[in-house]
Amino acid sequence: MSELLKALQGLPKIPEKKHFVTIDGKKLQVPLKKKLEIQQHGEENYMLKPAKFGPEIVLRPKPKKKTRFPVLQKAEKGYTFEANDIHWPNGIVEGGETWLIEYE
Repeated sequence: MSELLKALQGLPKIPEKKHFVTIDGKKLQVPLKKKLEIQQHGEENYMLKPAKFGPEIVLRPKPKKKTRFPVLQKAEKGYTFEANDIHWPNGIVEGGETWLIEYE
């Protein structure tokens, strides 16, 4: 039994696994927890942010969606409405109102 223990003690130590990710074209070593987080969201969704003690890996901000919505405005040629009710157009005239798309 002691020979088995001596043989086990004589084995070389297993080196600790190193984890790497590629962000903005740079290969960086990170802890396992951070690598799993980056794999979950995708490497392309992360960026390097300058910090006091070297670059910091942060999630890219999501682009804000620009909404489009139609607005009733005066135009050269547009609709006339019965009793100013937009659900009852009378016809198309010069200087009437029309639906134009506005962006935020």
